[in-house]
Amino acid sequence: MSGFLRPALLTIGLMIAGLAPRAAFAVTTDDLYQSRTIVTGQGEENRQIGFRDCLDRVLVRVSGDQRLPKKPEMLALRDKAGDFIDSFRYHDRLEGIPIHDEQGTHDRPHDLICLYKPATVNKLLAQLGSRPWLGERPTLTVFLTAEQGAQYFMLSAEEKRGETMRESFANAADPLLMHVAFPKAAQLAELGKKGLSTDDMARLDLLAKQTGGAQALSGSIVWSDKELGWIADWRLADHGKTYRWQIRGVSFDEAFRVAIGGAAQILSGNGQP
Repeated sequence: MSGFLRPALLTIGLMIAGLAPRAAFAVTTDDLYQSRTIVTGQGEENRQIGFRDCLDRVLVRVSGDQRLPKKPEMLALRDKAGDFIDSFRYHDRLEGIPIHDEQGTHDRPHDLICLYKPATVNKLLAQLGSRPWLGERPTLTVFLTAEQGAQYFMLSAEEKRGETMRESFANAADPLLMHVAFPKAAQLAELGKKGLSTDDMARLDLLAKQTGGAQALSGSIVWSDKELGWIADWRLADHGKTYRWQIRGVSFDEAFRVAIGGAAQILSGNGQP
């Protein structure tokens, strides 16, 4: 999406997170070993497609490693994705909305929710050279500058132009059981544009803790007419090392998914995004 704004409502979870962020959240086994995807109807063909997508998602959710779906071994595992599921259920995304005259139930979008036994997923991760990322998942305080032509702003908890960006960040964090917080405008004003672009991540990490986060995720997005999308650069410090990664020519939703996914990969001990 090229504009800063698009019509949307903030989710209840985001509103709560914005009011009372916590530095880290405990992860339960039931929460961790499940995944969901959107399918059309409840037919067998789309269910099998959903099973394959859910397998990719649960392996990344449990491990934090964004590289797993690209491994060649996944081709064979996806062919029997349904065999790894303990149980599954559907949720009609249009629940309460009458079926259109030309629409049958098979056309309606559903959430397909797949539940897995930890031993099954952990065994698959071991086969892929990975392991579970257990314990608490951190809240990341996001320090972001956004620029599109003559428009520029620093994303704060109050910035009206950033409502959909804050929502998008929360949506990106949810599949990985992570959370985000945002600094107040006054804190950003004191920091300034130069402070956001500095390599001193220790200063941003300190400010992140003052906003209720565990550490800082710093970045910038710049709209590129040439690439028909945003160019996003991200930074995060962990154990004394500052990691950097980038994505180009994407929507800001995808830019934020890459930001959170990269942070998860680093914090789970899986290295450079």
